[in-house]
Formats: sequence, structure tokens, C-alpha cells
Amino acid sequence: MIFKQFYLESLGHASYLVGSEDTGHALVLDVRRDVETYFAEARAQGLRIRYACDTHQHNDYLSGICELPNRADVQLLAGARAEVGYPMRAMDDGERLDMGEVRFELLHTPGHTPEHVSLLVTDRSRGEEPALLLSGGALLVGDLARPDLLGGEAETRRGAKAFCDTLQRKILPLPDFVEVYPTHVSGSLCGGHIGSRLSTTIGYERRLNRLLANLTSKEEFVDHCMDLTDLPAVPPYWSRMRRLNSEGPPPLGVLADPPPLDLDTFERLRGEGAIVLDCRSPEAFAAHIPGAINVGIGTGFATWAGSVLHPERDLVLLLDRADDLWEVCWQLLRIGHPLPRGWLAGGMLTWRTAGKPIAVLPQWTVRDLRRQRREQSDLLLLDVRQPAEWRAGHIPGAMHLTGAELTRRVDDLLAGISAQRPIAVICGSGYRSSVAASVLKARGHDQVAHVLGGMTGWQAEGFETTRDSHEH
Repeated sequence: MIFKQFYLESLGHASYLVGSEDTGHALVLDVRRDVETYFAEARAQGLRIRYACDTHQHNDYLSGICELPNRADVQLLAGARAEVGYPMRAMDDGERLDMGEVRFELLHTPGHTPEHVSLLVTDRSRGEEPALLLSGGALLVGDLARPDLLGGEAETRRGAKAFCDTLQRKILPLPDFVEVYPTHVSGSLCGGHIGSRLSTTIGYERRLNRLLANLTSKEEFVDHCMDLTDLPAVPPYWSRMRRLNSEGPPPLGVLADPPPLDLDTFERLRGEGAIVLDCRSPEAFAAHIPGAINVGIGTGFATWAGSVLHPERDLVLLLDRADDLWEVCWQLLRIGHPLPRGWLAGGMLTWRTAGKPIAVLPQWTVRDLRRQRREQSDLLLLDVRQPAEWRAGHIPGAMHLTGAELTRRVDDLLAGISAQRPIAVICGSGYRSSVAASVLKARGHDQVAHVLGGMTGWQAEGFETTRDSHEH
């Protein structure tokens, strides 16, 4: 058996290729949208991709499963409870697929979503005991995937009850030695405490996964799952991802290279409503094109771009390096955005040397923030971290507004304060605060600063924090 894991740090996503040495066939699981990576691995291993499956209709990224049949003779698989708008072979709970020495058994494992399935993999060249569980969100490293993505309290409670049954009847009876490879791994917002390792075992999780300790009582387990306080805020684009994944993501076809734009074309597109997406670092964004949104290239790019950009608005890019173009493009495509209209040739240098107006985003150290709070009694401190980060300790008097809520609530926030009231934005280190500050400035509030070093720097200086839950 040939096995390969593919890890996307930016989405906390793992996908898999399992190949048969006997037949030369392969299956791909939980497919990301840039599918060439699977074909490249298959070529290197002398394999043909013949099957593909998604464990569930994902909320956190746009699947590439519908790309595969356009590239090769690939049969798409799904659990019998999946409601999808593309041709696939529906498989019942316990149904098997043999691929030479490799045997896949499909397990219906609801909880994270109602249609969720996992694949139990046996390498029969070594024996009849299962070797791997490709668990999707049914079992994570140190965690379980959240059950609250499809609706309100009643739907979440149904998911939690189904999760308990899944674990007790399908997963925990497996031998301790079975290796577990989840889809949601470190960096994913589908769990609150996912460990940093990319795989685990049934035995290790049975002994050390804190959520499994509550399985002695179904009621306690459900109540524990219903406590969502430690979970990250759900980004606003996630519901759109699930809908598109259920319908069948539109095929990408041949992707055109977004062109370099001269200044006149860049300005024309900007005047027609294109958003300037500034992909430079927060430090570089201190001087920027007026109205630009800052989402720096990095591990948080996809989540934040999806959270603050409208998917139907054209984008034009500002890059530090032309070589960054396709990194940005693929990150956008994976969350369902179209390709940008282009990028400013020469970057910020072109803009500056043409004498164009430059907006400034003040950048404060934590010492600056402390001084400014003393000098400006009306300073509003906006904390855009996740709920668990906020509860672990925040600056007294700060207002909490997660990035997931930002675009939904920003107009009400600004309408409720004076246009002259200063706002300082803080996060963990300075990345998210620059994104949020750029949104505030783009909405017309000029008196905005963001705090470099964030709460990490604040706490390193030993400045006062509180766990008081009061929010303004």
C-alpha cells in the first residue's frame, strides 16, 4: 500500500492519496481545489487516480472533487446520506471497496455533519486487521470536530447525540494500533483544541482525548458538546462553502494568469469598484493605497480573506513580489473567490513614484497603547481575537469583536461612535488587527491605529489584564 498525506497549513486541512501496489490504482480523500498536487504524486508513484471521496460537504474550504473527472477516469464516491448535485457512487454504511491489496470500508460517522463518513483502510498484503482510519472530522488529534455548523441549538444537540453513537459504536471499538488521519488538523477552526501533530492512534486518543472522558454518560457528553464557548467563531463564508460543495463546485477549467496592470488600468478598475487587496505585511501596510484591505500572505490569509472580502467583488492585488501571485490566487480559489483582475506592476513603488495619495495606518507598540489610553480618555480599544483568547485574558475596558463578526457588525459599530473617536485594534500579535483596522479605515473611519505585538507583547511587558467577561 502507498500512502501520502497532503497538509495545507493555511486551512488546517489534510487530504490523502492511498494507492495499491498490486493494481496501480489510487483513491484521493477530501480533495483540495488545486488537484494537480495529487496527479503529480500519482505520477511519481506510478499510480492512476481512479476514485475520490469527500468525508462530508465541507464548510471551511471549496472541494476540488469535481475537478478530478475532468482530468482522468475517476469515479466519485460518497456516503449514501450525502445530498450532492454531481454524479457519484453512493455507498452504504459498512460497504467495501477493494483496490488490489487495499480494502476500504465506508463507515457512516455522523456528528460533525449528518452525512459524515470515514474510511477504514486495510492493507491486506500484511493482514486482515485494519491499518488506518481516515477520520475526516469524526476523530481529531486531541479533539472532535464541532457539531454546531448546520443550525441552531436543536440541530447541534442532534449532532452531539449522533457523535456519541459514532464514537461508541464505530470508532472506539477499533483496535488501539489503528492509525488515525483526520482531515481537520492543526490550524483548522473546526475544533477548539486540535493538537499540533498531524496523526494519532485510536489507543492514544482513547487514553488522552479529553472529550472522550465524557463518553461514560451520553447526557454529559452532549452537554459538553453543547458548550461552544471554547470554539472559534465561525467565519461568515463557511455556509457558502457547504452550499457550493453540496451543489458541486464549479470546475476551474484553464486558469488565466492574472496580468500585471499599469497604473492607469489599475486606477480604472479601482474606480469601477474593484477592491485593492494589499497582501503585504502589517508593517508595510503602515503606508498604503487609500481604501485598501490588508490581508498579508501567511497562514491566516484564506480565513481572513474569506471573512472580510465579498466573493462577488472584483479584486486587484498589491504584492511585494510578483512570485507571490499564485500563492494568493490559490488561497482565494480554495475559498470560492474568482481570480483577481490583476496586480499592480511595480507594486507600491509604482504608486508612490507616480505621486498618488497615500493613506497612513498608525502602528503602536504596546507601550504606545498604554500611553495613549492614559492620554485619550475616549480611545476605543477593539480586541478581534477568538473567544477563548479573550476569556484567557484581555485588557480592561476593551471591546471584543471577533474577525468573523467584523463585516456584519462594523457599520453598527461605526454608527454608534463619533467619526473622530480614536480606535486602536489589537489581536494576538498584530496580523489580525491590521486586517480589522484596514476594514475600519476602508469604511471611512480615519482615527484608527493597530497594535504591533498585540496581547503577546502586552503580557510580556507585564501590563494589566483581566478575565472579566464584560464587553462594551
